[in-house]
Amino acid sequence: MTKTHSNQKTINTKPYIIAICGASGSGKSLFTQNLVHRLQMQCADMLVLQEDRYYRAQDDKPMAQRIITNYDHPNAFEHELLKAHIEALVNGQTIDYPEYCYQTHTRKPDTQRITSSPIIIIEGIMLLAVAELQPLYDLTLFVDTPLDVCLLRRMLRDTAERGRTIECVAEQYQATVKPMYHQFIEPNRSQADMIITQGGDNQAALNVVTHHVQSQINLANKQ
Repeated sequence: MTKTHSNQKTINTKPYIIAICGASGSGKSLFTQNLVHRLQMQCADMLVLQEDRYYRAQDDKPMAQRIITNYDHPNAFEHELLKAHIEALVNGQTIDYPEYCYQTHTRKPDTQRITSSPIIIIEGIMLLAVAELQPLYDLTLFVDTPLDVCLLRRMLRDTAERGRTIECVAEQYQATVKPMYHQFIEPNRSQADMIITQGGDNQAALNVVTHHVQSQINLANKQ
């Protein structure tokens, strides 16, 4: 979760909610970071929520069963809780933001108490695949990256940050990541308001999105 602050005016209306979707390793996180960097000087504050934090708790399952869970299926996430949290933030309430441990494949016992912000950015792979979530978004972005590039990035990330082997990453990619992408993620690509190619450093796309969000902020502040 990322929260940024500046000295600009706040929005006194409903938070503006941006959903950034795409395959695992597509560059969603980088695009989000770049967008936050561009907006933080114009906006009062922003909140970034990660769908990964909403993987279901598996404390009641043995490790052997946790390992074989299909983490690339929508059912692996507690989207009911994510929806409830978004709605709470829209209503100006605080939430207890979950934390997830990739080594133990379950949630951590601690949560983060966070408050709402004028802009809420949500990043994740299944954000466009869940019909109940879509009415909550004001702007949807799909980061469209070739799957071979996504696989390479995933291997680098998971071996460096999540303690996994290349063999394990490749096996999971073939067994669940790629099939679930074609079943749940790619079919919803056309529902996005904007499709972003060239990864998270696409400056033209960042310019367009930044300008659009700034326009929405200015409009909200005038009302």
